[in-house]
Amino acid sequence: MASLTSVFANTPFGTCVYLSRPPIHHFTMTSPLTRLSFKGKGGDLFIVLIVNMLLTFITLGLYYPWAKARSLSWYYENLELDGHPFHFHGTGNEMFKGFIKALGLLVVIYGVFIFLTFQKMEVVGFLWLFGTLIALLPFIIHGSYRYRTSRSSWRGIHFGYRGDLKELINLCLKGGLLTLVTLGIYGAWFAIDLRTYLIGHLRYGSSRFAYKGDGMEFFIMNLKGYFLTIITLGIYGFWWQRDIFNYYVDNLSWEFNDGKRIQFKSTATGGGFFGLLVGNLLLIIFTLGIGFAWAEVRMMRFVMEHVEFHGDADLDAVVQTELEHKDATADDLGDLMDFGIFI
Repeated sequence: MASLTSVFANTPFGTCVYLSRPPIHHFTMTSPLTRLSFKGKGGDLFIVLIVNMLLTFITLGLYYPWAKARSLSWYYENLELDGHPFHFHGTGNEMFKGFIKALGLLVVIYGVFIFLTFQKMEVVGFLWLFGTLIALLPFIIHGSYRYRTSRSSWRGIHFGYRGDLKELINLCLKGGLLTLVTLGIYGAWFAIDLRTYLIGHLRYGSSRFAYKGDGMEFFIMNLKGYFLTIITLGIYGFWWQRDIFNYYVDNLSWEFNDGKRIQFKSTATGGGFFGLLVGNLLLIIFTLGIGFAWAEVRMMRFVMEHVEFHGDADLDAVVQTELEHKDATADDLGDLMDFGIFI
């Protein structure tokens, strides 16, 4: 079944939003605004997925970069803000070059692992494999954010990512080591620190995004969700998913150079998640997987219908500031390692 994370990864925002459309590009404090909508239909997505799957199979996987570009373009162009669609400018050619580089790198990594294993050095081999894959994560995150955001636009203004690779490596090293030493407990703080850093360096032209979460709050929320889900035999899991979704959304904001600010607000409920996820599961099961495309569309619409913008800002005042970045190697490497870019 499609996850919320997989849906977010197909949009220009890490979190999709849903707003009430006013006559001009201006937000007000009086009420939440509905300005974002998803126009995609399950049947159209089904055709895109089927064609992509067949061409990828026929070409023994070589068509994958073009399939990915086509899929992303479909999601973006069906996501509209004030009646204007988003656009994904990445191409299959760009992604193919990155795909070859990423595949070559993984071949080398796994080749060394296999060599060490045949040399009866299994422990060294596993240390090499996991060590190199973990070390690649900050490079994948950094490169993926740079590529995907710079190739995303709305009304001719591009998104961008201005994070520093060295800072991200240090953050990942610290967070990874503390998470390992504390047997996973520090993972909540690491997740919030990583999200805060990444979103804090996202741009839409001259505007920027920000995230303010707290590791202790996130830890307690997940600890509560974990035990209540066990006690209720899984039933509370839908409310746990709601809590995580709300926490991610409610701490996200969009800031502008004139000091104005838009705050994201979730209206999702546990019952809503229950209906969405159970409905999607049944849809996929009873259609023997054919309903996957319709489940994806239901997920997209649910997300947008339950996120609002509160604040005051003039989107017409935003100007282009971001540079293009066309190297898709990290983005493709993340796909090959099944690592989503939106944390």
